[in-house]
Amino acid sequence: MNAVALPVTIQEWVDWAVREFTAAELFYGHGTDNAVDEALYLISHALNTDFDLTGYEPGTTLSDEENNRIHNLLTKRIRTKKPAAYLVNEAWFCGLSFYVDERVLVPRSPIAELIEDEFQPWIARENIHSILEIGTGSGCIALSCAYHMQDIKVTAVDIDDGALAVANENLQRMGLQERVSIIKSDVFDQLQNEKYDIIISNPPYVGLPEYESLPEEYKQEPVIGLTSGIDGLDCVRKILSQAASHLNPHGILIVEVGNSQEALEKAFPEIPFMWLEFERGGQGVFLLEYEQLVNL
Repeated sequence: MNAVALPVTIQEWVDWAVREFTAAELFYGHGTDNAVDEALYLISHALNTDFDLTGYEPGTTLSDEENNRIHNLLTKRIRTKKPAAYLVNEAWFCGLSFYVDERVLVPRSPIAELIEDEFQPWIARENIHSILEIGTGSGCIALSCAYHMQDIKVTAVDIDDGALAVANENLQRMGLQERVSIIKSDVFDQLQNEKYDIIISNPPYVGLPEYESLPEEYKQEPVIGLTSGIDGLDCVRKILSQAASHLNPHGILIVEVGNSQEALEKAFPEIPFMWLEFERGGQGVFLLEYEQLVNL
């Protein structure tokens, strides 16, 4: 790479990044879906500014220090193929900033829309007092629920010590300790007879054959957060088998299974899964009511 030819403006850096990202066959699926947005996301972090690049014009000549920071971050993305969120230790979910690193998946669930809508119209708002999140990872779903609905209690569980450490760091950062409890538990194992109005989960749901074919960026994430048995449904089976005993009678279960939707329907043809639709995209999220679960 010829250092003399390196860019000196934001627009030149974006053009450079698109060419280099394309040549490196990078994959986007951790907050952006194209090379331009990925480049702008990383450039904004290198310049310590917001996503709108406030204080900078596309054609303004940058300082040597600024150019070096941009170059180092963009080339690290190319060299390592790590998701951008790991390179800057930050991901956004429900309009909130979360600390992330390689111990947790990068937040990207369409469940964010449900949280922002306070789960309407799927359950009466006045009936939401307690929420359980299974497989909390970074804590993004649990903490976003508590942030957007300030009159509820949230319990978040995970089996992995690394994930629990990250979730607790985000809990401390957001100051929600009075309403959010983070517990080490394999699904419901440590919850005894507790019941909740909403149980929500974005569990591991990738089957082993599918995992082998994933882009390199996904393989930078913890395997425990992605895979769950040969067909990817081991964790979901456990949730379905025990959810009714931890739901209040008016309660609902919401689970994301992504591309395993078809496999789940084949495995449980008797269950009337309701598959939710999202304005901002996303699929493979089902909803079941207490009455549907208690009869399984």
